[in-house]
Amino acid sequence: MPFELRPHPNPTLLPEGDYLQRAWSQSVFPIARRMGVPIVLPKVSPQPHTHLAFEGYQFAKEHGKGSEYNHRVMAAFFRDGLDIGRIDVLAELAGEVGLDERVFGEALRTRKYREAHQRALEHARAAGVNGVPMFVIGDQVLTGLHDRKTLEAVIEGRGGENRG
Repeated sequence: MPFELRPHPNPTLLPEGDYLQRAWSQSVFPIARRMGVPIVLPKVSPQPHTHLAFEGYQFAKEHGKGSEYNHRVMAAFFRDGLDIGRIDVLAELAGEVGLDERVFGEALRTRKYREAHQRALEHARAAGVNGVPMFVIGDQVLTGLHDRKTLEAVIEGRGGENRG
């Protein structure tokens, strides 16, 4: 589900800044290595706002390609280092998952899915989403990174920590 850490017009972070360099060195890169996930700290500076990518998700979801689109956008940003704040980039990614690039690009240019995205953000706020990642498994809420053992325990109903 959509969640914007720094919604427009708030400034986004700089990949060359101390905060992202430290956070990724101390947390993101070690976790990714352990999990075998190829990841880069995207050099797009400042980091892009994500509202257009999320509006694109609403288009993709409506056309039966929401999961495929999300996966491709995440890989484009965190593996390929592409600027997912640009309509032309997002339209090309949409085309890669089988969506009509021209229609997709026009939907973003006209902001056709802005209201659908805003409703999704309101739903997240109402549900208490205040960070990412966040998992709701039954009546348990887990915010932040958790190891596989914790997630499996909660899914299997063996407890785990309840955080929210």
